[in-house]
Formats: sequence, structure tokens, C-alpha cells
Amino acid sequence: MDRHQSQLLRDWLRRPARKPLVIRGARQVGKSTLVDLFAAAHSDRDLITVNLERHQELDGAFATNDPATILNLVSAVSDRTITPRSILFLDEIQAAPKAFPALRYFLEDRPDLPVIAAGSLLEFLLSNHTFSMPVGRIEYLHLGPMTFTEFLIATGRETLAQAITGFEWPTTRIHVLVHQRLLAALREYQFVGGMPEAVRVYAESRDLRAVAAVHRSIVDTYRDDFPKYATRRNLTRMLRVFNFAARYPGRKVKYSNISPDDQSGTIRTDIELLAMARVVDKVVHSQCTGLPLQANLKESVFKLVFLDIGLMNAICGLGWDTIQAQADVELVNAGSGAEQFIGQHLQYLYADRTNRQLTYWLREGRASNAEVDYVADFSGQIVPIEVKAGRTGTLKSLHQFVAEKRVPLAVRFHVEQPEVQTVNAQAKRKDGVQPVQYQLLSLPLYLVERLPYCVQALLERPLGRD
Repeated sequence: MDRHQSQLLRDWLRRPARKPLVIRGARQVGKSTLVDLFAAAHSDRDLITVNLERHQELDGAFATNDPATILNLVSAVSDRTITPRSILFLDEIQAAPKAFPALRYFLEDRPDLPVIAAGSLLEFLLSNHTFSMPVGRIEYLHLGPMTFTEFLIATGRETLAQAITGFEWPTTRIHVLVHQRLLAALREYQFVGGMPEAVRVYAESRDLRAVAAVHRSIVDTYRDDFPKYATRRNLTRMLRVFNFAARYPGRKVKYSNISPDDQSGTIRTDIELLAMARVVDKVVHSQCTGLPLQANLKESVFKLVFLDIGLMNAICGLGWDTIQAQADVELVNAGSGAEQFIGQHLQYLYADRTNRQLTYWLREGRASNAEVDYVADFSGQIVPIEVKAGRTGTLKSLHQFVAEKRVPLAVRFHVEQPEVQTVNAQAKRKDGVQPVQYQLLSLPLYLVERLPYCVQALLERPLGRD
């Protein structure tokens, strides 16, 4: 159950100017497990874990802002001695709100002691706090569901994972048999998803019914959390919003489609609460006039990405029989699973950025509708991304985006082998038809984690160069 973020933790531990680290992420994405695995890999270190949900009486000790007093009480409740080789892990920190501002004093008084904090629904504490935030005194690590390569490693297919992590454009070729095995594993990931408990159960048993039971348990847990998001919310309406987000990822949100009987402001608040809980993430329309993409957002126009593709399909009632029976092309074109998969992994690629907002591009008009599924920025370049299996002649929205924004490169995710081609096409504009030419990087879905490296290589080595 190794996670890519383990390397970030190792780098953090080695830094001489290390700050207390706060791990942020949705419930049950493996925050506590990540710390346990990290500590297990450092046998010379002693992990001291204090679950503040079980020891809420420590909240008063944290109010003293005195690390010596705090550590004495932590030693007492944990029955452990804190030594120079200790790592202090404050789990469920939201249960003791005074612990969060106290983190700054660990940096000032005990910089030698590595301190990690994590908690469920931590975003609500951070958005509605009455304490002074320890700005500049802490750092964050964002954790989401397991990626496709993490899933492959956890299920004993390290060789397939290496085919992805070792892919370099244009030198690497993926054998057709490896390609087919990766597509087959991609179907498994569509069903199992990346929630660590579901992946663990599947890795140990290959029992799909047991995985489905895990999904039901996790979904029930999220639904049980609704009353914690805010008081006096209508739980039936919250459930309706939750189900809509799972059933229609990638669709522009119209509040009336969720609940025609409720005011738009009410539905908007429910969506914001789910986003704070990291159950959903908003993909907001950007004008894409330049970098950063987030500088010219139209906040009222957005679509949603659900937390995890496995949970999404479980809520939609999409079973293994249906997923297994899909032809390769249906992995991309049937429903919105492929767009969810790409969005979920773009979130991973953006995890260490200061601004993690995903964006897309939309133009609505009587005769010139266009939508690009995602717009990202890599290597200082705006990169439009489409998720579809069609021929280049069907990529009309990409053509229009390139014509309007004058970008040299676009990306298409599909189920075929990697390919780069020069596209010469016509884009419809209000003032007529405009010829466009650009490089189209076509990648199979499973290579999304290599997207930044492929884009950089292509920008450094344009098509036609030896």
C-alpha cells in the first residue's frame, strides 16, 4: 500500500528547516495509514501517535502554547517518552481546535521534533476558525485516493506500473500486450477505485463483492457526515446534491437540474460544503487568456469531479459486469467515467501546487458552442485536454480553442497507443472559418500520470526534429 507521497514525507523529514506538516484530504483516503507506513520505513524513528478525538482533554494543554507542557501531557496519555528520535503525530486534530495554532510554537521552541497533524473534515476547522492561523509556520501535504500506478503496485503488478512510470516520449514504446493488460487493469480500477480500504480488500482477496461492501460502508460514512458540515441543513437535499455529483461528473452544473424546488443559493451552499469536505471538486470555467489560468475564472460556471471513480460507480449502480463488458472505445465514450478518471489524476498532479483549482473552457452560443474538458498548465504552457476516442476531425472544440488562444499543443486521452501528429484543420469563428495547425499529443488514459513529462519533452523537442 505504498503511496507516492511517502517520498514527500521523506524529503520533509530530511530538511533542516522543517516545519510542522499538516496532511489534508477527504475522509478515508489514508492519511493516518500514510504516516504509519512512513514511520515503519524509518525504523530508527519512534512514532508517537495521539488521537485527539480520544483525548479531547488535551485541548486545554494546547491552549497554553507551551510545547514543554504539551509534550509532558502527551507523554502521559500515550505512556511514551519523547526522545530526539521521536516523530509526533497529532491525529484527528480537528477535535482539539487549540492544537492547530499551537503548531507554530513547536517550530519556534522545538524545531528538532518532527510534528505531523491530520484530521477528518479539517477544512471546516480551517474555514471557520477563531484562532490566529500559524501562517508561514506550517506546511501542507494534500492526499487524495490512490492513483492508478499506486493501485497497480498494491495489487502486485509492479511491472505494469513501471511501464507507466518509465514511459518517456518519444523513446519509449509500449508493447501491444502490455497495452492490453493496462487497459484491462484500468477496468478493474474503474470498479475498485482508489480508496485505500477498497484497494487493500481487492489486493488481498480479489473478491468484488467484498469491495462493493467497502464502497457501501464508505458512502454511508460520508452521508453520516452531512450533519457535521453545517447545522440546519436539509439532509435529503444534501443527499440529492451528493448523488448528482456522483452521477454527472463533467457536466456543467445547473442548480435547477439538482433540485427545481430549492433556491440556487441554497444548492450552491450545499455544493460548497461538499467541496470543503473534499467529496467533490469544482472544475471552473476559465477564459484562458493567459497564466495563471485561475486569474480569469468565471466562478458561476463550473462542473464537478467526484472524489473517487470507484465510489462514483458504486453510487451510480455500475457493476463489474457492465464495466467488464465495455469495448475499449467505451472506456472513453460511454458515460463520464473517463473524464472522472482524468480529473481525479489531474488533482493528484496539482496536489503540491499553491493553487490547486482545476479549470476548463466553455463557449456557449447559438452556432458556436465549444467545450474543452480540462485546461491545464505545464512547463509554462496552456494545455487544452480532451477525453474522447474520436478521429482528429471530430475535435472541433480543440480546433476552436487553438484558433482563439493560439496554443501550439493540445492533448487527447483515448485508448490507443501514444502518438503525436500535426493537425491541420478548420475552426469556425464568428467572422468565418480560420485554418489552424497544432501538435496533438494522443495518450492512452493510463498515461495521465506522465502527462507533465510528455508535455515538457514535446515542447523541448518539437515534431519533426530528430
